[in-house]
Amino acid sequence: MKAAPFDYLAPGSIEEACALLAEAGGGASVLAGGQTLMPLLALRMSQPFILVDINNIAALRGVSRIAGGTRIGPATRQCDGLADAVLAEHLPVLVRALSHVGHYQTRNRGTIGGSIALGEPAAEMPATAVALGAVIEITSVRGVRRVEAADFYLGPYMTVLESDELVTGIEYPDWPPGHVILFREVAQRPGDFALVGLVGALVVEGARITRAGLAWFGMGPTPVKMRQAEAAILGQSADALDVNGLAALAIADTAPFDDHHASAEYRRTVGRRMFTRILREALGRQEAA
Repeated sequence: MKAAPFDYLAPGSIEEACALLAEAGGGASVLAGGQTLMPLLALRMSQPFILVDINNIAALRGVSRIAGGTRIGPATRQCDGLADAVLAEHLPVLVRALSHVGHYQTRNRGTIGGSIALGEPAAEMPATAVALGAVIEITSVRGVRRVEAADFYLGPYMTVLESDELVTGIEYPDWPPGHVILFREVAQRPGDFALVGLVGALVVEGARITRAGLAWFGMGPTPVKMRQAEAAILGQSADALDVNGLAALAIADTAPFDDHHASAEYRRTVGRRMFTRILREALGRQEAA
């Protein structure tokens, strides 16, 4: 099939892009990497009247250091994020997660912000933003607002983003040097969306865990923050954790579903085992999984 007719516009600034989205009255779609949008257009599952291409807006690309954290422009290509020295130093778990996003070819076009704005519940980037406590900057002609990643997702492919709004930055708070990173996913094939995935970070000081950010992907209608496990792990000795008890709390926050790829029970079982194994490995524990 071919896409339905639409007007194509390529603004050169954030202000111009926001003005176009406002004028469209909900009839516009934003084109960044296009790895999801272009197939939807071809299948006529998406039929915008206007396509707003943001690739000419330099302010939406690149990685920079800000006070207390790192800022990523939403139009930054996933392949560029993988090769970025700032991300490798300050956000190593994000780089690890990026290496599992799609395939080499799709990462050359796909953008970090596009994945976060789409809100695929089994994707790596939304869950990483939730786990690390990222803040998403959203801009429109009405102004700028900032939303915690954990509050950004409402349901499958549903976010708080309004039709006239544009994601203009993702800001990740600093995690101290030497923090423990956690990442694991199970997928049918490399590059597929995860059946079950886990991402996060821990700070261990004086043998005690003083900070935790943990999230699931593929385990509910949105990225799932492990709120109970995070609360329970804080202040605990890394050498004396009740790993099985923490796994039970982590699973309790999920809402997995049955589909033609896997059952909800499979996801819970694999998730529980994944959590215990990766936590033990990350903290140097030797117990059997």
